[in-house]
Amino acid sequence: MTCVDLPVMPPVKPMLAKPQPKIPPGKLYEPKWDGFRSIIFRDGDEVEIGSRNERPMTRYFPEVVEAVLANFPERAVIDGEIVVLDRENNSLDFEVLQQRIHPAASRVTKLSQETPASFVAFDLLALGDEDLTERPFAERRARLEEALAKAAPPVHVTPLTDDHDLAQQWFEQFEGAGLDGLIAKDPAVTYQPDKRVMTKIKHERTCDAVVAGYRVHKSGDDVIGSLLLGLYDDRGVLASVGVIGAFPMERRRELFEEMQELVTTFDEHPWAWAKQEEGERTPRKGEGSRWNNGKDLSFVPLRPERVVEVRYDYMEGVRFRHTAQFVRWRPDREPESCTYEQLEQPVSFDLAEVLGLPDR
Repeated sequence: MTCVDLPVMPPVKPMLAKPQPKIPPGKLYEPKWDGFRSIIFRDGDEVEIGSRNERPMTRYFPEVVEAVLANFPERAVIDGEIVVLDRENNSLDFEVLQQRIHPAASRVTKLSQETPASFVAFDLLALGDEDLTERPFAERRARLEEALAKAAPPVHVTPLTDDHDLAQQWFEQFEGAGLDGLIAKDPAVTYQPDKRVMTKIKHERTCDAVVAGYRVHKSGDDVIGSLLLGLYDDRGVLASVGVIGAFPMERRRELFEEMQELVTTFDEHPWAWAKQEEGERTPRKGEGSRWNNGKDLSFVPLRPERVVEVRYDYMEGVRFRHTAQFVRWRPDREPESCTYEQLEQPVSFDLAEVLGLPDR
């Protein structure tokens, strides 16, 4: 039950973006942050942190609540992203951020101190008694800058430019700081909850990966749900890097038949159960965790003999950050040639410079 009384009341579904391959002209451009999308409501001493699925996240981020009370106007509704800054590795750490959603209050308190989160603001929905959602974005952005002019870390206002060339430069440079691409907004757009009225431009790359297993589809045990992918590391160990799964239903059935000749036992598979205990990255690493909500993560092992070319946006550690997309089969490639060395590495860029933080 909410305790705030504001002109824009929770829950509010955030305004969304649709993908586009190129940066459109004539817009306002921001970096695309990789964290938890959150609309934060402050009314005096009361703070509520909303989420994309409209479930409050307030209890998981006590340090963000504290920062909101110290930096937000007395009454305001601000849209932004909760992120964890890894200054040591000059990147955002989404895996660590995910760990912040924990049922135990003692664990929440511990993590808030060990891996504190930051809030990057990019839109203002309400200020005082004024509902700003029907105002153009350019005006809301200007009001946001005024409202948070004196804000200090861990509250930040995202960079913004109307310069298309600078936006292109950001797109190329900021990936090296762990950012996720660009968001382009029409200066005149009103705030439209749950509508894809913004544009997102993300990086797109391809690589060759080994198919090492599959999971069945929820519709039946003779239908492929996803294919599990691996890459060989510098020790020659096949590491789990992600999945592909966007196939038409008829193709899912065909793939099931095609894969049967490669089915093997775990005794002969690089992702044998013992490997998990040895610390290797396997698809069962997170099985049974709170993130899966009881979802069955077991899989059928395949001899790692088939190579597929996939499209992905970027890596998070040793894995694809998002589900990869099928491009084509590569019968001309040997599985052992599918290594991490083929992956394009973005040039490092200082995350502190993106947020205007002082050097450590």
